[in-house]
Amino acid sequence: MSTYTEDSRKVTTHRLIEMKKRGEKISMLTAYDYSMASIIDQAGMDIILVGDSASNVMVGNVTTLPMTLSQMIYHGKSVMNAVKRSLVVVDMPFGTVSGNPLQSLEAAIRVMKETGADALKIEGGEEIVADIKKIIDAGIPVMGHLGLMPQSINKYGTYNVRAKDEAEAEKLISDAKLLEETGCFGIVLEKIPASLAGKVASELQIPIIGIGAGGQVDGQVLVMHDMLGINKNFSPKFLRRYADLHSVITEAVQGYIKDVKTQDFPNENESY
Repeated sequence: MSTYTEDSRKVTTHRLIEMKKRGEKISMLTAYDYSMASIIDQAGMDIILVGDSASNVMVGNVTTLPMTLSQMIYHGKSVMNAVKRSLVVVDMPFGTVSGNPLQSLEAAIRVMKETGADALKIEGGEEIVADIKKIIDAGIPVMGHLGLMPQSINKYGTYNVRAKDEAEAEKLISDAKLLEETGCFGIVLEKIPASLAGKVASELQIPIIGIGAGGQVDGQVLVMHDMLGINKNFSPKFLRRYADLHSVITEAVQGYIKDVKTQDFPNENESY
């Protein structure tokens, strides 16, 4: 099957802004390893996010908080070894951007140098804008992340939709505009009302990528394990499953076990 786009040029932050201007929606998906990143890149994905969601789907942690800088670098380098076209964005993990701009810059430089990634994604608004500015001023592209911020889950105490009340919605709009003014090339909005996400997308010049934020934004992102149906334990309203790999893989593994037990595998043609 052919890819959606035949444009094989490397996706850059500048190209993403061009895509927004002409109304072309932006596709974004997570990846954490070489093999899957290679498939996703060759399929024509615009952005690959090396998400700290690796904490959940790769390690089995309940939250994203345990991910370390070294772990994110490991996954980021694995993905970069595979990618030719997609823009690769690596999440800055919990605690690495937290109000000390010099320390934040040191961590950001380490990620960029050791992974070769194209950009970083950072959760938060006004509270860490000085850190973000320091990183951008050093020549590192940054994508913001507002709305439901998984690294702040212990503060929220719930994964419910954010910014439904007027005060939080106004702060989100203010933070989004501040991130744009600071130099972020794009922002992820997670699990907020569609109308609010659409308002942000219409008022900002940079691309707004949604996850559980409706269809009025400039693009969409999902976690690869969720949309491929590898993970069966996560079924939010916003998730569309495009495959049922959990069943496919289970059937294949059970078939292998059966063939080994019955001595059907390996046969003569599979032996030297």
